[in-house]
This record gives sequence, structure tokens and C-alpha cells, in this order.
Amino acid sequence: MDRGRGKVYLVGAGPGNPKLITVRGLECIRECDVVVYDRLASPRLLGELKPGAEKVYVGKLPDRHTMKQEEINQLLVDLALQGKVVTRLKGGDPTIFGRVAEEAELLGENGVEFEIVPGITSAIAVPAYAGIPVTHRDLASSLSIITGHESPDKLERSIQWDKVTHATGTLVFLMGVAKIGYIAQQLIKHGKPADTPVALIRWGTRVEQQTITGTLSTIESIVQEANFQPPAVIVVGEVVKQREKLQWVEKKPLFGTRVLITRARAQSSDLAARIEELGGEPCEFPVIETRVPDEEQAIGELKDAMAEAETYDWIMFTSVNGVDYFFAWLKRFNIDIRRFHRARIAAVGPKTAEALEQRGLIVDVLPAKFQAEGLLDRLGEELLPGQRVLLPRGDLAREILPRELSARGLHPVELDVYETVIAEEQDPEMFELLQDGKVDIITFASSSTVTNLLTLLRRMGAEDPVSMLSQSVIACIGPVTAKTAAEAGLHVHIQPEDSTIDALVREIAAYRLRLRRDNKKEVQ
Repeated sequence: MDRGRGKVYLVGAGPGNPKLITVRGLECIRECDVVVYDRLASPRLLGELKPGAEKVYVGKLPDRHTMKQEEINQLLVDLALQGKVVTRLKGGDPTIFGRVAEEAELLGENGVEFEIVPGITSAIAVPAYAGIPVTHRDLASSLSIITGHESPDKLERSIQWDKVTHATGTLVFLMGVAKIGYIAQQLIKHGKPADTPVALIRWGTRVEQQTITGTLSTIESIVQEANFQPPAVIVVGEVVKQREKLQWVEKKPLFGTRVLITRARAQSSDLAARIEELGGEPCEFPVIETRVPDEEQAIGELKDAMAEAETYDWIMFTSVNGVDYFFAWLKRFNIDIRRFHRARIAAVGPKTAEALEQRGLIVDVLPAKFQAEGLLDRLGEELLPGQRVLLPRGDLAREILPRELSARGLHPVELDVYETVIAEEQDPEMFELLQDGKVDIITFASSSTVTNLLTLLRRMGAEDPVSMLSQSVIACIGPVTAKTAAEAGLHVHIQPEDSTIDALVREIAAYRLRLRRDNKKEVQ
């Protein structure tokens, strides 16, 4: 093998939920120079690409049809011969109706090294997410996976209906929504009882998941009445009845909810995990980035302020970022934290207190109201004129704390330990979701996330970003952020009493449950 040649990984991306990709598949995405993908691969997986990696979409676009398979095969060869590591990302498992053999064959003929990475097939995973096990000890001990995508004439030639109908306890058809009537007719014609249960699951494991059920004799009319569109998995057999007992994902409070997270990427993982735990789909669209100041004057001021460690009566931390960057500067300047022995420690919010406790520092004061005003109210008479207060914060921090401390006769020392800037990376997939009204809830954890998202959307071509965002429910972490959103023209639907991520998630879940109950009442 020539050292100048690249390599191609033929990777199964799983059924749609990005967390259902294999460990090896994720490694291939993170290591590649180019990813070649289609619409059945979750856009969130593309967020795992290394900086500078190229993305090539080979699915259908409004101005062109799907790239032909022969063209995709040649594209993989051409990219590899340029010396690039390529990940070909396919929905489900690449060996199950994924045409992986055609791609691998041409790669081999051209001397290109390749690796097939299996994925979780939608034939099994999608029914499981609808509460349907494809096998059951009492109902079905075997399974057939059949393509339903071909024309009726071709299906007639390629499928031996008289044998398939009774071959296994469960029949799973992939890509057969448009042919559901023909499929049902053939199964009945060859001996399947007309009352055999049938389920169709659309976009299974994703936020758009929808399931309809019927029997072989009724399913075609049910599909037509519901205007049920592909892609979907069709399950035929007695196992479908298990759905009544085994539904699980639909019962989660955020099932069917896509939530946009605008926090910096380094901070979004906790919120994303909570949303996923409750059945929602988190979409990360970081609009802010934090970084250390790089101007010599700013660095000099930081060093001078920290060098006076023994003179401070208080250190007040207002964010986890403030804690993280403060300790990073201590390390950079080689300053021992014990030099601040005189200072009492106050923190705004339990997460900030937790970040300090992880470093061996116990917070003296934690207000019940998790914002600067709450800290001032909690301290009350403990704040004495003449005391020096160190405030390690970001450059965009609110001025209320230093202003009120000064008004009470204290000497606040503002320390801009980090800067907040608008994120440079743009995400066309997220822009399209917002434009099409496919984001259910947008979360804002700070005022800067509100202003930066609007700015970023304008840069990406939105003439009226406020109108675009108004298609979604707006959730703000607290009153300050909510005020910024309202002043920008947005209607705030969700605001927790406590300004914490946990409280925000609880309020989002409660809002969706109320909405679901109201919709049920309307249907009744």
C-alpha cells in the first residue's frame, strides 16, 4: 500500500440517535480528514469532527437529486487517493441495505485500504424505541429483514412471498412506506391472517419519532389518513402487541422535544445530559466562547491584584468560569492559594460553590437567591466599610456588585480573569432547523447568549432573527437574562424561580408536560 494513499472507513452511524453509534464509529469520525454522509446520519455526529475536517453531503438537496451510488463510490476513491482519511457515514448498519459492498469493491480495485465498521441497524433499534422487541420467547423466535424500497414489479421478482410470509415470527421491512398496501396484500394473499398486527415507526430513535399501528387489513388506510411519510420501519407480527406494555421513550417528559443550547461548548455538557435523560434532543449551538486576556496591560493588572493576596477580606465568585480561570491564573503566576488565608469566600449559585469545593475550598456564604442581588442581601451587616473585596469575573459581568459594594464603603477590586467573545464557528444545520421552525425550545443561560445568538444569525443571513426565534419557546435561566431577551423583542415562556441549570431543566419539563396534557384535552 502506498504511503501517500489514504484510508476509508465505511461506518454505520446507527439508527439516528447519535448516542447509538459504536465506540469505533465515533473514533473514525474524530480521526478523519473528510466525512461523507447523507440525511440518515445524525447532524450532531458532525460536531465530533476535528477542526478543519471537510464535510461532504451526498444526500438529496432542493436543487439536486441524491448523488448516484456510482458517483459516491468514485468520490471515496478520489478522496483516498489524495491521501485523506475518509469516513463514509451511513445510517444504521452499512451491510444491511447500505450498498457497502459496492463501495468497498471499488476501493479494493483501486488499492485503497478500507475498514467496515458495523452499526446498530434500524431494523432492531427503531422497534425497540417504540416498545416493540423483534423477538419474544412466546411470540417470535426468528426474524426476517426485508427491503420494501423497490417497485412492486421488482419486489415480486426479488421476494418469494409464499416463503417469506411464514419464514419467521417477525417480519421487518425497511424503506417500504410507499409500498405498504402492496406488502400487506401479498402477506394476506400468501396466508398471513388479516388481523396480524402491524406497526410503522417513522424517524425512530430521533426527536421526530412517530408510531402508528394497525393490522394487515387496516394499515394502508391508517397510513393514508395520517399522511405518514418515509423514512419508516415496518414491523409485522404478534410482537407489535408488546408496545402496549413496553412503551418507554414516549413516556419521558421531553420526548419529541428538540432543545437548543447556546452556552459555550465547554459548559453545555451538563445541560445536554439532563435533556437527553428526560427524553429530549439537545442541539448545541454555542454562541459564546471564553478565553484568557492576552493584552500585556490586562495581564499585568491581574498579576498585581493577585500579588496582594493577603490584603483581601472577601473573594466573591459569581460563576464557575470565574473559579476556573482564577485558579488558572494562580498557577500561571505561581501564587499559593494559602496566601488568601485572610479572605472569606462567597459564591453565587450552587455550581460555583461546587467548583470551589472540588478545589478544597468551602464557601462561607451562599445566597438563597442565585444572583448578585441575592449575595448582597445575604451578606447584609457582614459587609463592613473599608473591607477589600476581590471579584474574579468575566469582562462582561454586571456592574451591580462592585457598584453596591462601593456604595457601602467597601473597596472592590474587579479582576477580569476571562473574556467572553462571540463564537466564530457557524453551524448551517442549526440555522436551517431554526429557519424551518424545527427547534421546540431555545435556552439562554446568560444575557450574552441572547445578544450573541441574534448577532450570529444576522451574520448567517437572517433578516429578522427575532422573528425566526419566535417560532420556538424561549427559556431563560433567570430574570437578568429574561430581561435582555424581552428587550430584544423575544417573548420569554420559561423562567425558573432559582437561577440554576437544574431549575431551568425542571421548568422545561413541567412546561412540556402541561402542553402535552392540554393537547390531550383538546383531542378529547
